[in-house]
Amino acid sequence: MIKFHPSEQHLVLYTAGELSPAMLMMVGTHVDMCSHCQAHVRDIEQQLARKLFGDVEKQPVERNSSLDEQAMLQAIFNSQPATETGVVAANDSLYLEGNHFKLPATLARNSHRIGDWSRLPGKLWRAPVTVGGEEMLNFIYMAENASLPEHTHKGNEATLVVNGVFNDENNEYRDGDFVLLDNHHKHSPATQNEDCLTLAALEGPLHFTSGLSRLLNPFSSLFFK
Repeated sequence: MIKFHPSEQHLVLYTAGELSPAMLMMVGTHVDMCSHCQAHVRDIEQQLARKLFGDVEKQPVERNSSLDEQAMLQAIFNSQPATETGVVAANDSLYLEGNHFKLPATLARNSHRIGDWSRLPGKLWRAPVTVGGEEMLNFIYMAENASLPEHTHKGNEATLVVNGVFNDENNEYRDGDFVLLDNHHKHSPATQNEDCLTLAALEGPLHFTSGLSRLLNPFSSLFFK
């Protein structure tokens, strides 16, 4: 069961297509995975439609009205915001270290944006996702018994669990959980007996806060860029 969701504001901006490219993909992927937020987005779409066009169901339809135009409008408001123009082949599978991950629809449609995987210290792997904008979007894969040293963030960090489970000092996070942290939060993400694939959007590099890991701060942008 998904415990952590985007805020009301994020869902409204997502529905209106007004999020940054990275956050549009993050929130869209969460909505793919979360029936609760899918229903909420449909409600927001209807509210936006009424605000923009009035309550069309109560207005008489003129004889020269185009049913095709009405159907097109309905299709627009029943669909999720697009993240790109054009049509590309979707790849709904991701393979890493002998593991197979099925990608939610938003990520599958954008699979051509996923870059090469690189291995990081601490049983971590990273693959950049090119979406444009100022934020950094990465897949982060944590093997079993992996950990990242305690850190805070230079700006906001949004994390979405695509598959698996990880924990920090505050909670345990599973498939579909969406977590937003700012520079007031410190945490040490880790896995136990299960691996975890996450999608992370960062406004700036991590800032390590404990022990020898602080020596990595001048180079943190090299690992999470």
